[in-house]
Amino acid sequence: MQDTPPSTTLVDQTDPEAFAKALTPQTRLILVESPSNPLLQITDLRAVADLARAHDVLTMADNTFATPLNQRPVDFGIDLVWHSATKYLNGHSDVSAGVLAGPAELLDRIWDVGLLTGAVLGPFDAWLLLRGMRTLPLRMPRHNANGQALAEALHDHPAVSRVHYPGLASHPQHQLAASQMRGFGGVLGVEFVGGFETADAFLGRLRYARRSAGLGGVESLAVHPVSMWRGMLDEEQIAASVPPGLVRLAAGTEDTADLVADVLAAADAVAATGAGT
Repeated sequence: MQDTPPSTTLVDQTDPEAFAKALTPQTRLILVESPSNPLLQITDLRAVADLARAHDVLTMADNTFATPLNQRPVDFGIDLVWHSATKYLNGHSDVSAGVLAGPAELLDRIWDVGLLTGAVLGPFDAWLLLRGMRTLPLRMPRHNANGQALAEALHDHPAVSRVHYPGLASHPQHQLAASQMRGFGGVLGVEFVGGFETADAFLGRLRYARRSAGLGGVESLAVHPVSMWRGMLDEEQIAASVPPGLVRLAAGTEDTADLVADVLAAADAVAATGAGT
C-alpha cells in the first residue's frame, strides 16, 4: 500500500471551526500566523492548540509581527514558534535570518535536518542578529506606539475606507487580540477609497516611509501588496488575497508626531486630487 502524498489544506484562520473541519487522519502539523500579513487577522491560539493536542497534531505559529515582547504563543499551548528574524528581532534591515523556538526534543530533530540541508546562519549575520535582539525591548514599545497612532489617525480619514490594526476597537477581533497580546505592533493595513490608483498615489506622497516590502526596522516602510504580487500571482489569486487599494504601513521608531503628520498630509493630498476616483 502506497503512502498518501503530502498535501496542504488552507483554512480561514479567524475561524477555529475551520481547523476542526480540515483535520484528517493524515494531518501532522497546523501552521498559523497571528497577526497575519497583510490584513492583521488574529487566530485564537488556545483554541487551535487545544484542538491539535486532542488529535496528537503539532502546532507552529509565525510570531513575526508580534515578536516575543507582544505575544508568546507557547503560553497558549502552541508547540513551536518561528520568526522571520530579518524583521523586528534584527531591527536594522541588514540581516536575512530565521528563528525557531520550542521544546528541546523537537528542536534537536529539526537541528539535525538543518545541518544536513545547510541552513546555518553565518557568524557575522548571527552577531548582527544578536546585536539587534539586545535592543528589542527598547524598540518594540516605540513600534507599538507609532503603529497605534497611525491607525487612529487614519481610521476616520475620508480617503480611507478601512484600517486593519488589532489595536483599534473597531477591529473585529480586538478583544481576542487584547487577550493574547501585550502590544499590537507597528504594522497596519490601510484601504483607500479610490482603490489601486489612490493607494499608489498615497505611497508617492509619503516623505518618511520608504517604499519597500520589508518591515520591522527602525525606519518606516510602506508597500502596495497588489503591485508587488502582480508578477507572481494571477489577477484572480490577488483579488482573493488582498484588496487592490490596500497599503501596508510598517511604522519605524521615528518621532510619532512626524509620522502621523506625514501620513495625514499624504492622505489629504490624494483626497484633494481625487486620485483613483
